[in-house]
Amino acid sequence: MRARLWPQSLFGRLLAASVIAVVLAHAASLLLIAQEREHFILQGSVREWTRRIADTTLMLAPLPPAARAQALSELTLSAAGRVPHGMHHYPPGGSPPPGPAFGFLPLPLLPGFESTLQQQLRAALGAGYAVEVHATPEPAPPAVAVPVPFFEAHEFAARLGHVLRYDVLVRFPDGDTVTYRLTRIAGGAVLPRNLFLSLILLVLLLVVVLYVTARSITRPLSQLARAADSVGRDVRPAQLPERGARELREAARAFNTMQDRLRRYLDSRSRVLAAMSHDLKTPLTRLRLQVEALDGHPMQARMGRELDEMESMVHEALALFRGIDDGEPLTSVDVRALLETIRCECALLGAEVTVSGGAQPLYAKPQALKRCLTNLIANAIKFGGRAEVLLEDGPQLQVRVRDPGPGIPAAELERVFEPFYRLESSRNRDGGGSGLGLTIARDIAQAHGGTLVLQNMPGAGLEALLTLPRARGT
Repeated sequence: MRARLWPQSLFGRLLAASVIAVVLAHAASLLLIAQEREHFILQGSVREWTRRIADTTLMLAPLPPAARAQALSELTLSAAGRVPHGMHHYPPGGSPPPGPAFGFLPLPLLPGFESTLQQQLRAALGAGYAVEVHATPEPAPPAVAVPVPFFEAHEFAARLGHVLRYDVLVRFPDGDTVTYRLTRIAGGAVLPRNLFLSLILLVLLLVVVLYVTARSITRPLSQLARAADSVGRDVRPAQLPERGARELREAARAFNTMQDRLRRYLDSRSRVLAAMSHDLKTPLTRLRLQVEALDGHPMQARMGRELDEMESMVHEALALFRGIDDGEPLTSVDVRALLETIRCECALLGAEVTVSGGAQPLYAKPQALKRCLTNLIANAIKFGGRAEVLLEDGPQLQVRVRDPGPGIPAAELERVFEPFYRLESSRNRDGGGSGLGLTIARDIAQAHGGTLVLQNMPGAGLEALLTLPRARGT
C-alpha cells in the first residue's frame, strides 16, 4: 500500500497546512532579510574598500619611484605576515577565540560588483588614474591585501571556503602600477545564529498553539461523526455537549434537535405498530378458527394456505416497519457460530448449506443479524437449491452467500430490494414469500453501518455480498 504523506484527518491537515504556511512565510522573510543584509554588506564593503585603496594610492603617488617601490614591498610583506585575504592566524594546536556565532545562507551573487567598485575608485582618485578590477588569477601574484570590512562575517565565510578574490590594478599618472587584493563572500549573507534559533522557537510555539486550536475544532467534529454513526446502531444515543466555537455549538444543537425529533417519531411509530399488530392478528385468528371449523371442506386446505401467507406477510411487514427500533442491544457476536446454527436449522429441513472461512467476533445485534443471514440463505436455497457461505475477515467483515440458480437480470439487481417486489419470470419461483426478505436484510445491514448488494456470478448463480464494518474501538 502506497504511503500517504498528506494527513487524512481534518486535524492533521489543519495542523500540517498551518505549519507549512508558517514555515514558508518565515523562510521567505529570512530570504528577504538575507538579501537585504547582503546588499547592505556589499555597498558598505565597496565604500570601505574604495576609501582604503584611494587613501593608500594617494599616499604613494607623491613618492619617488624608489621610495614607492620600497613602500609597496613593505606593504606586501606586512600583509603577508598578517595572513592575507582576510584569513585569521591561530597558533599551532590552537582554536579560534570565542565570538559571536553565525549562520550562512547561500544566495545568488548580486550583479555589478566589479563595475561599481571601478566607478567609485575612478571618482575617488580622479581622471589621472586608470583602474581595472578582475578576478585574481591562478597562481596569484603578490599584491597589497586590503583588510576586509565586517571582519567576523567574512572570517566565518573564509573558514568555510565561501570566498571570491579580486585584484584591483591602479595605474599612476607616471605609468607605475600597484595591485590590491580584496576578498568577498561568494554569494551569501552571514546571519546571526540567534535568528535561526528564534525562527525554530517561533515554529515550535506556533505548532503547540495550532495543535490546541485545531484540536478544539476537530474534537467536537469527531464526536458529531461518532454520534451520527451511532444513529443506525443505537436508537437513543446520548446528547452531544454544545461547546466550542459558535458554528460547532450550532451544529451540535441541530444534531440534538434532530435526535429529539427522530426519537419522538420512533416512539409514535412504535405505538402505531403495537395497535396495528393487535388489530391485524385478531381478525386473522378469528378467520383461522372459522377455517378449522370447516372440517373436511374442499376449500379448507386452500384457505389455510392463504391465511398462512397473510400471517407471514403481516409478520414480515411489521418487522420491516419496526426497522431499527427493535430495542435489541449491541453485543459481541461470533458470526461463524451464528452461521453454523443457521446451517443446522436448514439441515433439519433438508436444505444443503456449506460454511467456509472464519471471522473475529463482531459488535452487532445478534437476532437482527441472524434474521438478515437467514433471509439471504433462504433466498439462495429457494432459487438455487443450496447455499454456499464464505466468510472474509479484515478491517470489515464480508459474508458472501452464493447459489447456483439462474441469477437475476442486471436491470433488476436493485429493484428486488424494493418492498413487496416479486421477480416472477427469471428466478423460477414456486410460490410463497412476500417480497420483503431482501428489503429486511438490507435494512438490517444498513442499521449496522454496512451494505448489501447482489451480483451475478460468471456462468450461472447469484452472490449476495454483505459487508459489515467493525465498530470503532473493537
